[in-house]
Amino acid sequence: MKFKTNDLLSLDKFIEESLYNKKFGYYMKSDPFGEKGDFITAPNISILFSEMIAVWIISFWENLNCPKKFNLVELGAGNGEMMRVMVNTFNKFPQFKNGCNIKILEKSKLLKKIQQKKIKDKKIRWLNDLNELNNLPCIFIANEFFDALPIKQFIKINNKWNERYVKFTDQIKPEYLDIPFNMQELEKKIKFKISSKQKFIEYSPLTLEYLKNITNKIKLNDGGVLIIDYGYIDKEMKNTLQAVSKHKYTDVLRSSGNSDITYNLSFDLISQMIKKFGSFFQATTTQKEFLTRLGILKRAEILSKNMSFGKKTDMYFRIKRLIDDRQMGSLFKVIFMTNKKNKFKLGF
Repeated sequence: MKFKTNDLLSLDKFIEESLYNKKFGYYMKSDPFGEKGDFITAPNISILFSEMIAVWIISFWENLNCPKKFNLVELGAGNGEMMRVMVNTFNKFPQFKNGCNIKILEKSKLLKKIQQKKIKDKKIRWLNDLNELNNLPCIFIANEFFDALPIKQFIKINNKWNERYVKFTDQIKPEYLDIPFNMQELEKKIKFKISSKQKFIEYSPLTLEYLKNITNKIKLNDGGVLIIDYGYIDKEMKNTLQAVSKHKYTDVLRSSGNSDITYNLSFDLISQMIKKFGSFFQATTTQKEFLTRLGILKRAEILSKNMSFGKKTDMYFRIKRLIDDRQMGSLFKVIFMTNKKNKFKLGF
């Protein structure tokens, strides 16, 4: 990255530049997904993950009384694998497919090109902003989207709040610097007490903006949002900032632009943010419980009847990665939000 000597950037600005700088940003210059990349996501582990999400979406659409026209919006589609599989599933349900306007919100031009090559559906439209959406019911899907948004960190030192910055010294060697911060001003701006019972805060201003926009769309036009991401449900926030390269952890400050910088979502904070924007129905569970309740094991059993031993073993090995408590099963959480009168609970 091209940072200058004595640059001082708030942590979220440093992450923004590292991930999304048009020339040097990590997501703007390479495809990080898959075994040959830096990390692997659930849709690239097993086709059954995406099939289960497609089943959930169709069921939720039926719960909404099968609107004749509606938007399905994927937030950050990665290498397009999940949407590719979902479109293949949707093609088996003509009434659903005919009414479904598929939209993808993608910031990276490189990933957008990869998605356009992979997903064979001329009806799909790419968005630059959620404000481009029309006034139809919207079903939002976000798999590992929010963890890729830049975050701020606040640390309580001697009972006073400080914001974490990144400073570049004369040797252009970055280091953290904690600077006194007026927490009351932030809480006045965001209109809720984010610091209550906290000693450490990880907070993404962009997450708050996205949730504000999404909840407004759902309030006005109906629909819901399904968020799948790695995170925790404890009320006390903690420092989870990390960088990953070639499937291994690396130094956040010394691999800028060449590694994925991410963090574990506080699902309690996500829930608080949603409550701030209105009265909604919410449900939270683990990825293991969600996929199991949707029938991923039953689906595997049906598919395995005509498989060779080798293919069957591979399929169940991949499913284990998705639902085992020691792998993605408990680390990944799922949160669903819709209008308060709706009590759709499939998967929860």
